[in-house]
Amino acid sequence: MQIASQRVASFHYTLTDGEGAVIDSSQGREPLAYIHGSGQIVPGLEKAMEGKTVGDKFKVEVPAAEGYGEHHEELIQSVPREAFQGVDKIEPGMQFQGSGPQGPISVTVTKVDDSTVTVDGNHPLAGKPLNFDIEVTEVRDASQEELQHGHVHGAGGHQH
Repeated sequence: MQIASQRVASFHYTLTDGEGAVIDSSQGREPLAYIHGSGQIVPGLEKAMEGKTVGDKFKVEVPAAEGYGEHHEELIQSVPREAFQGVDKIEPGMQFQGSGPQGPISVTVTKVDDSTVTVDGNHPLAGKPLNFDIEVTEVRDASQEELQHGHVHGAGGHQH
């Protein structure tokens, strides 16, 4: 069975950056399961998965535009330290949920001084190519319930 729209695909992956450093991997964990065609994985990887079958092993380089998007300078801003009420110690690398014009946004602290905190609303991997090493472990039709809920149920899926 080939990976196609409305089918569940499970795969093991290792994601590396341009220098070959491992960013994320499913090694030692369950394979990642998703419903093909539903936008649950980055677009460039979803395109590369189309038509693959169980046992296929391949590498794919996903350009930033088809991964986590380009890096946008306007998503970097300085906010008054008072905006972080109740947080005693703020350090670069910390992540916070905020609200942006399109809804919730996750920001990473990049710089802290006495009165301001600089936050970056870009995804940490924005603007970077993503190198995936993939092994397809399962392909099956999605159940009606999975299609209605928009996510995989059972092993390898996310529970509510």
